[in-house]
Amino acid sequence: MKTSAIILAAGLGTRMNSELPKVMHKIAGRPMLLYLLDTLSELELEKVVLVLGPNMEQVIDFVADSGFKVDIVIQDERLGTGHAVKQAKKNFSGYKGNIVVLYGDSPLIGTNTIKKMINTRNETINPALVVLSFSPNDVSGYGRLMLDKPNSVEKIVEEKDATKDELANRLCNSGIIIADGEILFELIEELSCENSKKEFYLTDVVGIARARGRECLVVEGTETELMGINSRAELAVAETITQNYLRQAAMEKGATLIDPSSVYFSYDTIVGRDVVIGPSVFFGPKVRVSDGVEIKAFCHLEGTTINKNCTVGPFARLRPGSNISEDVHIGNFVEIKNASLGRGVKVNHLSYLGDAKIGERTNIGAGTITCNYDGYKKSETVIGSQSFIGSNTALVAPVVVGNNAIIGAGSVITKDVKDNALSLTRAEQKDISNYGSKLERMRKRN
Repeated sequence: MKTSAIILAAGLGTRMNSELPKVMHKIAGRPMLLYLLDTLSELELEKVVLVLGPNMEQVIDFVADSGFKVDIVIQDERLGTGHAVKQAKKNFSGYKGNIVVLYGDSPLIGTNTIKKMINTRNETINPALVVLSFSPNDVSGYGRLMLDKPNSVEKIVEEKDATKDELANRLCNSGIIIADGEILFELIEELSCENSKKEFYLTDVVGIARARGRECLVVEGTETELMGINSRAELAVAETITQNYLRQAAMEKGATLIDPSSVYFSYDTIVGRDVVIGPSVFFGPKVRVSDGVEIKAFCHLEGTTINKNCTVGPFARLRPGSNISEDVHIGNFVEIKNASLGRGVKVNHLSYLGDAKIGERTNIGAGTITCNYDGYKKSETVIGSQSFIGSNTALVAPVVVGNNAIIGAGSVITKDVKDNALSLTRAEQKDISNYGSKLERMRKRN
């Protein structure tokens, strides 16, 4: 049986205290909504409908640019989860199949859990819907699932409307359901807002379906995957959960993390085998690290490719557009931006290489910088292979330094340097005899 999905994401997220829509807040460098869309993309669904609130153009534009095929509908009035699902009714005219209802602020649900719900819904008893439950350590704030027989839900009671005996039940409602698409919207039409919040609860469709003589089943998930993110504190918990997963995955694939809890990955970080990562290393989006690389402590990397057998850091920063070839050494307090470093390049101390191309086996001396910005535009520095750039050199782009060239320490290079040439721009050294003694006498008189 085909399956479609409705994602409810119209909530204002007032507890986030942010101008940013709640589902756009990031986990491991990625908006939480994309985790859910990515999970659904693995299920080959018939369609996905995203329910948003008014004035959420930022989400609409982002989803349009994400590459996911999603229909968007707007819930003009926020009158509860049942009312939100109702907004998608026109998108399912004549539809026969399953409809799973998910929440944009619960992004950690696993593919296998949704598959389990689909398989249960497709059982021969043809339940009206399947409810996803869980048993958290702290049940406060959650609605309770009341069962009248094993795996069969009689009703769902919201905490504010529950009796003392009902609150003693620890089987909680995640809010996620999968329903028979032929009757889901019929059930929603019968919802009432006679409750403490004066809202149309989606969970009330269970009681309505049972009154029609249809079975409602339950599947249980884990507390971790079903957590909702409604505050900055909960966002931090989701970040920790995700980071622990990413760290474990990296180590299982052959990387060594000396202090795993201090390493932060992006959702798309790729780390090869026999990579050693020191403490307090941060990976932003779009980082690829090949086999045998060592990244020492306190490095920050984003938008970077590092090829085999390189060493990076400590205290190095690799910014977007950096492409590091094999056997490169990048040392402490070095910053690389939009630059390619050829095989065997060494840039070990206190240097900035921006908008640059560095040839193989070239040595970059301490304190070297490429002056790539003149206040109006950025220009490129090109350095050939096997060249030697002396310490404290400023290369004023655009400029080309040839192969096997030598730049004397302390030089400011503003013109191209030919292959095999020595170039230096230092003023001639001048010594003044006995100046130290003269200065000391002046100090004593004062």
